[in-house]
Order: sequence, then C-alpha cells, then structure tokens
Amino acid sequence: MGKKVKWSWSSAIIGAAAAAAAAALISAKPKDPTFRVISISLTSFKLNLPVLDAELVLTVHVTNPNIVPIHYSSTTMSIFYDGSLLGSAEVQAGSQGPQSCQLLHLPARLDGVQLAHHAVKFLTDVARREMVLDAAVDIGGTAKVLWWHHRFMVRVDSRVTVDPVFLDVIDQENKAEMKVSLI
Repeated sequence: MGKKVKWSWSSAIIGAAAAAAAAALISAKPKDPTFRVISISLTSFKLNLPVLDAELVLTVHVTNPNIVPIHYSSTTMSIFYDGSLLGSAEVQAGSQGPQSCQLLHLPARLDGVQLAHHAVKFLTDVARREMVLDAAVDIGGTAKVLWWHHRFMVRVDSRVTVDPVFLDVIDQENKAEMKVSLI
C-alpha cells in the first residue's frame, strides 16, 4: 500500500525542458502583422494636361507582433477608387525588430485622369466629405529563426474612408494575412 516512488532529477529536467520547448513553439507561431493608416498628406500637384495628378505621403503604423525580426523587400501598394486603379504608393525595403512598432512614410501618386473618369462620384464624395479608397499590397520577406531564414508573404487589404477636402482619415478596416514558407 505504501509503495515508495523514487525521485529522478534527470526525468524532472527532461520534463521541464520538454515543457519549455512546447511553450516556445506555441508562442513562436507566426502572428499576422497589423497596419493602420495614421495620416495622408498632400505634397504637390503635377500638371498632366488636362488634369492634375496628386502626390501624397501616407503615414502607416506597422506592428510586428512576432518574437523574431523581419526583413522585407520593396513593393508597390495599389490604391483603388470605385473599383478602378487610382494610383500607387512605394514601400521601400527595410526591416523591423521583434515585437515592435514603426511608422512608414509611403510616397504615393494619384492619377488625375483616372479620377476624372469618376468625376460625378468624386464630386458627390467631396460634397459628403467622405471618400472610400481601397488599397492592396503583397509584402515578401524573410524572418530569421536561429540559423534559418524563413520566407513569408503578407497580403494586406485596406478600406480607408477619408475626408477628400482635409484628407483626414475618418475610418478604416485593414486585413493582413501572412503565409510562412518553412523551406
């Protein structure tokens, strides 16, 4: 009835190491980054007869919730208005530390000819002081875990409502989906 159990330190250490490894794997599961448009600033107009092209700077807050740093390549964000490609913004190659936030300043150019094709809707949006823009970008890069570089691709789709008069961000909905290659 009173069988004595022998304590083994080696078994306890192996068990603790296995529990720590399991916890590390669970917490290391890649998490989707978050993106938020902070502001839109008009920098200039370019005369492109018979219309004007607008140059802007988009300030975007990016959060890397993962426990490893990331390095990403340059890419182009497409900006849409009423289903048509209106312009683009350049995302420069860079890196971001683990569990960190940073502001990206993205130079963008909006095509006045494309906006002119939607003149009636644009004027209605200006009168309502509410304009909906959609944006999409695929960002590729690598995340270094120990000695291995894992490739990843993040697809970001955004819907941003702005005041077309003062360029204030009124509302936004951002969706990011990350795919990690384990090879």
